[in-house]
Amino acid sequence: MKKTSPEPREEDKIPPPVPAERENSSADGEATEDAVASLQGDLDRFRDLALRTQADFENYKKRAARERDEGIKYANRTLLERLVPIVDNFELGLSAAREESEHSPIYSGMNLVLKQLTDFLTDNGLQPIDAVGKKFDPNLHEAIGHEPSRQVPEGQVIRQTRRGYRLKDRLLRPATVVVSSGAAGSREK
Repeated sequence: MKKTSPEPREEDKIPPPVPAERENSSADGEATEDAVASLQGDLDRFRDLALRTQADFENYKKRAARERDEGIKYANRTLLERLVPIVDNFELGLSAAREESEHSPIYSGMNLVLKQLTDFLTDNGLQPIDAVGKKFDPNLHEAIGHEPSRQVPEGQVIRQTRRGYRLKDRLLRPATVVVSSGAAGSREK
């Protein structure tokens, strides 16, 4: 694909030089003054163009540095997105092993491996979102249902079915939750 250069801006166009006409000495002085004024105008225009170009370049350098830093900060996002479901499944297996016997060596070993894995994820900027008992926030939570509850006020999370995660200051995956709709009899009044 051939790149084309953008159309030059109006202020970038250079006017052709005005030839000085020599008729007599007074006209020669006026022509010289006109030429000097024209050259001064050109000089001012080019100086302004140079300053604008320099400012554009500085802005470009700042933007490129910011994008580079952000790319480095979130470089492992795809890896962490793929590891999160593995952690979910590992936690499910661990809860099933807990039902068998919390004192078995297999359960203890799986618990240690899960701790190592969560420590690794935390070291890489992954933070779990704990939603139970907190007010429902659509920026962090994904509601999959409402349930009446006398103990939990309306709009608060009753249960979390899948843990959500943040990567540094960005949401990686929202927490899947069930939200309280308040007491069952209070809506019918």
